[in-house]
Amino acid sequence: MKFAIQINEGPFTHQSADTAYQFTKAAIENGHEIFRVFFYHDGVNNGTMYGVPPQDDRNVQALWSDLAEKHDLDLVVCVAAAQRRGIMDEDEAKRHGKGASNIAPKFRISGLGQLIEAGIQADRLMVFGD
Repeated sequence: MKFAIQINEGPFTHQSADTAYQFTKAAIENGHEIFRVFFYHDGVNNGTMYGVPPQDDRNVQALWSDLAEKHDLDLVVCVAAAQRRGIMDEDEAKRHGKGASNIAPKFRISGLGQLIEAGIQADRLMVFGD
């Protein structure tokens, strides 16, 4: 089965990001395909490289980056939601006159069209969080 994943909550405010990560990892391990992981609303906070959780806590961003590296996942952060929360790649930072990019490795910024395409291409769109 081909899944698209939508994550609407940040890594430390709700269980959704952890649950989405565990679901995605389990789906891959069981032979399913992940078409795309789309981070929306506060879910875009999973894609910032400047979050530094305590040493005894999980690092959800690093978990996603590692999973994407190992399995060539497409991790897409919604551009509008990211801009509202100060998350930018190099192009967006330049366009808005900001000093630097803060998007985490293996994440990319794009628009809602990527979510629509994922919903069309996948057999199931799984949504985590409100």
